[in-house]
Amino acid sequence: MFLVGAMLHFVLLTVSAQQVLSLDSCRRLALDNNKQLRVARLKQEAAANTHKAVATKFLPKVEALGGYEFTSREISILNGQQKTTLSNIGNIVVGQMKNNVTPIMTELAQGAALSSQQAAALGNVAPQIGASLAHSLNEVGQHVRNAFNTDTRHVFMGAVMVRQPIFMGGGLIAANRLAALGEQMAAENLEGQQQTMIYDVDRAYWAVVSLRQKQRLARQYLTLVEQLDSNVYKMIANGVATRADGLQVDVKVNEAEMTLTQVNNGESLARMCLCQLCGLPIDSEVKLSDEDEIPTALSYVDDAFNLETAWENRPELKMLRTMVGMSEQKTRMERAAFLPQVALTAGYLTTNPNVYDGYERRFAGAWNVGVVMRIPVWNWMEGSYKVRASRATTAMAEIELSDIKEKVELQLNQSSYKLTEAVKRMKVAEKNVQRAEENLRCANVGFQEGVMQSTDVMAAQTAWLNARTQQIDAIIDKKLAQTDLQKAMGTLQLQQGY
Repeated sequence: MFLVGAMLHFVLLTVSAQQVLSLDSCRRLALDNNKQLRVARLKQEAAANTHKAVATKFLPKVEALGGYEFTSREISILNGQQKTTLSNIGNIVVGQMKNNVTPIMTELAQGAALSSQQAAALGNVAPQIGASLAHSLNEVGQHVRNAFNTDTRHVFMGAVMVRQPIFMGGGLIAANRLAALGEQMAAENLEGQQQTMIYDVDRAYWAVVSLRQKQRLARQYLTLVEQLDSNVYKMIANGVATRADGLQVDVKVNEAEMTLTQVNNGESLARMCLCQLCGLPIDSEVKLSDEDEIPTALSYVDDAFNLETAWENRPELKMLRTMVGMSEQKTRMERAAFLPQVALTAGYLTTNPNVYDGYERRFAGAWNVGVVMRIPVWNWMEGSYKVRASRATTAMAEIELSDIKEKVELQLNQSSYKLTEAVKRMKVAEKNVQRAEENLRCANVGFQEGVMQSTDVMAAQTAWLNARTQQIDAIIDKKLAQTDLQKAMGTLQLQQGY
């Protein structure tokens, strides 16, 4: 009893440890865990932020600047001769006065206007007065010279600037539209990668289901041939069958065992592949909701598909249309670079020394407002050549879009025909299975009654195996054909959206 209880507990733990996954949950896991899809989402986020950054170019830009500069020489308003003259202006003035006063004094003395004593007294006083006057005037001149010193060896500067684009030749509008199209293309690229991932997951999922069904079929077939082998050896023991009959059945048993081994290995590898796509450890114990019984009802059939719907939904066509739009906006940007551009500027500039009040050592500044215009005059037809090259790129994108549309139409027809054929093949396979089962029943009855040979039973078993295998393949082909048509229509997605 203890051994039975332990085995039951182990079985319950094993069942609870298994994770049951449906097709939609496998799709969701793959979309959540795939690294390439994460990269595509980050690219979409980067494109959105780029679009926002380009949109800010329409708004005023405010910049604050500050700096310090040291120069070995200061800016001089006076030249060297003027500085020397101002420093010696008293000596110059007194010298000129002396030259003018001496003749006058001589004339006054000769004319008896002054006595000899008075002339001598004036002669003694005049040099003292001249020296004092020269000194005073020299000080005044030096003060004026010092006032003209700019002291610009140490310059501090600060400014606040505002720039507002007014007309950029349409370049900003084109750049904003180009960034918006870039964001749209990133979203379309993500959608395309998601559909491709779902397509790969579907194929891996149905491959596991198919091999799981074939695994059970191989076990059933092995049971049949083993039962036949047992019956034949009983007949050999009773003398109603030969050793050759037993060897033929032994060969079939070995083939059935080898087939079962191959199917087991294939099923394990297919399950590992599905786990890898879903972002699970490849040795995960997962159970698929459809592996016990394959649903045969069609969940999506659209034989009369709408080609316009495919053209609107296919991510590849969306991306090509977006590329055409981006090429057109690049053409507008190339043209705008060679058109007049106008911008409004405003700001406040402050400096130390103060250039507005005698270069005093203090900060002072002034407001300014202006309009800046840039007009290209001659560029040797550079703009025209660039615009022509961009238009050629646009034309190539349009031709590629037209070519892809034709291929999509062909792919849609192929997928539709493939789905129709798969449905018909599934119905034919179902009828073949019914006939093969009846044939096998008759062969077993005939063998038991002794009216049929073991080779007839083995032939009936082989026919039954082939019919069941073809039925499984037909059902899986129908599922894959549905997936192909959905992908061709651009409608392959999660059932509840993503």
